[in-house]
Amino acid sequence: MSMPPQKSLCAPIIATCALLLGPISHMNAQHLPYPDTKKINHIDTYFGTQVADPYRWLEDDNSAETKEWVEAENRVTFDYLNKISYRPEILARLKQLANYPRYSAPFRKHDMVFYYKNDGLQNQSVLYLQKGLTGTPEVLIDPNTFSPDGTVRLTSFNLSKDGRYAVYGKTAIPGSDWQELHVMEIATRKTLPDTLKWIKFSSGSWRGDGFYYSRYPQPEPGTELTAKNENQKVYYHKVGTTQESDELVYEDTAHPKRFVSVGTTEDERYALLYINDYTKRGNALHFRDESKGQKQFSPIVSEITEDSFGVIDNDGEHLLIETNRNAPNQKIVLCDPYNPDEKTWKTILAERPEPMSGVSTAGKKLFVSYLKDVTTRTEVYDYHGKKENDIKLPGLGSAGGFSGERGDDYVFYTFESMNTPYTIFRYDLATRQTSLFRTPAIPGFKSEDYETKEVFVHSKDGTRIPMFLVYKRGIHLDGSNPTILYGYGGFNVTIGPDFSALRLAWLEQGGVYAQVSLRGGAEYGEKWHEAGMRLNKQNVFDDCIAAAEWLIKSKYTSNAKLALQGGSNGGLLVGAVINQRPDLFRAALPAVGVMDMLRFQKFTAGAAWVSDYGSSDDETQFKYLMKYSPLHNIKQGGKYPSVLITTANHDDRVVPAHSFKYAATMQAKADVSHPVLIRIETNSGHGSSNLTKAIEETADTFAFLFHELGVTPKY
Repeated sequence: MSMPPQKSLCAPIIATCALLLGPISHMNAQHLPYPDTKKINHIDTYFGTQVADPYRWLEDDNSAETKEWVEAENRVTFDYLNKISYRPEILARLKQLANYPRYSAPFRKHDMVFYYKNDGLQNQSVLYLQKGLTGTPEVLIDPNTFSPDGTVRLTSFNLSKDGRYAVYGKTAIPGSDWQELHVMEIATRKTLPDTLKWIKFSSGSWRGDGFYYSRYPQPEPGTELTAKNENQKVYYHKVGTTQESDELVYEDTAHPKRFVSVGTTEDERYALLYINDYTKRGNALHFRDESKGQKQFSPIVSEITEDSFGVIDNDGEHLLIETNRNAPNQKIVLCDPYNPDEKTWKTILAERPEPMSGVSTAGKKLFVSYLKDVTTRTEVYDYHGKKENDIKLPGLGSAGGFSGERGDDYVFYTFESMNTPYTIFRYDLATRQTSLFRTPAIPGFKSEDYETKEVFVHSKDGTRIPMFLVYKRGIHLDGSNPTILYGYGGFNVTIGPDFSALRLAWLEQGGVYAQVSLRGGAEYGEKWHEAGMRLNKQNVFDDCIAAAEWLIKSKYTSNAKLALQGGSNGGLLVGAVINQRPDLFRAALPAVGVMDMLRFQKFTAGAAWVSDYGSSDDETQFKYLMKYSPLHNIKQGGKYPSVLITTANHDDRVVPAHSFKYAATMQAKADVSHPVLIRIETNSGHGSSNLTKAIEETADTFAFLFHELGVTPKY
């Protein structure tokens, strides 16, 4: 059983938190000594259209020339930040806000209880084990001991069925998606010699005294961070053996870009093979019956389409499957894998107007969560689809967890909202009652000091877009409030109401935080996702622009006090929106963004994003991508907001070349009245590799932001 992901201190991708800084008049963007970035005469031709790429050389992260450029850019950025007088106070305040104990929801195996805990300022949260709920906690795995600087993370932890062993993952290169798997004997707390390498996007799925995992071929030395993610294969590893002796379970040499993985049902009867193609949103699903000693996988769904299929559990010989086949908001069906004809599938829970956002099991019950205007509702059903009850949540917010094993008589779940910290509850299956299990104690925080609301704005085409606001009670709507607008809008990801302790530093100073749920996400099901992907991507940008216009029109802020923030796909959002409507914002914070929409599929995991973005290899899609690609739509002499780009040298998901080329182009073309800076972190990746780096980057990001907004701190 896997550990549910613990709540990040910094949410959503960069903590929205800072103190308000006054303007520093002697710092002038016109005098910033940007590096004289070399241009080369490189031109690509796409379907008869020539596209210049003068900074192509920056795609080579390992070249001495690129490293020199990175050092020069960081010098400019940190010289600028070092002149902000309140920067040390921001850092100190963020450390105060982070310094409180944080727990994950517990999970169990037999009489053993496991949970993560961070005492406050630990770089990595520690995994604890205790006997029962009242036993004495013991440290099981402390990731802070993995590396001297605390940048190596614990990425996964999965227990064998009998609880004797656990397979756990840890980062192989700080910040990178590469990880190693190791095996621990729980009784002795000893890590065994088993070491499995060259693994991405995979953990261990137990079957007997071994587990399935997926790996890639070993890259050439020196290319680990730039190697294409191709030819993934599934292996079975038996505890106590070497990786070289692992059994090859599945490979598909005809489709090197596909992603393949094998999971198992809780009783380990079925091994389930999932196959994803980079051009499609859905997956194929195959099975083999381990109880019958089968060696070959048989198809349940053989064709990869836009429809997804995920096994929830088996009920005897049958499988409970969550799918969006002919049900954009998801449904649950019962399938006989030996007779997989879809005409024989029985619908257990039909599609509803509200999208199904999560399904989990415990005690032979289905815990099904739905989204009502992006807030969670959770219901309990038996395996035949008979509803038993609703779980009464504390309010309108985001709930998760509800996961356990068939023999469990209670489960834990979590709840949070924009002004409610991440709180853990216990639900008793027999009495159907909920009780508070653990709530964080954040010094000086009172939920009632802050107001939160959900509002709806209308996009360019009239679509109703939800947005969550949180701010200190009593603020005046006079257009003077510094405001952060955060968005994502892609990959079927829900951006719902959440809590960040670090965000309090912003709110307590009178700031407004707005989080908009854009099309492209999962907030209203697959149709909402489809409305913001591929040839519909402009809808996402229109939604964000409408949210910014609403905030200004409603007097929450003004364009002189508004900042746009987003990371990864949200970094693309920021880049595209400030190209189209730079007049709406005074500052912009694109983090680890996908900025080159013509070449993203050429790097590492980028091919997997073709299913959402389309590809420049297709003529129709090329023309559409070219219209909004952040890199290719920067205007010569354009008057842009102040921009701070953030990335990291070990990001092998959205490679830093995206941000490098974007920064060089923006510095060369944009009007010089506002700064364009890039902060490049070391030993970090697609998100900070430890808490120290997260706090430092947050402090620098918001020192820049509030200096540019020109507001006065209130210490």
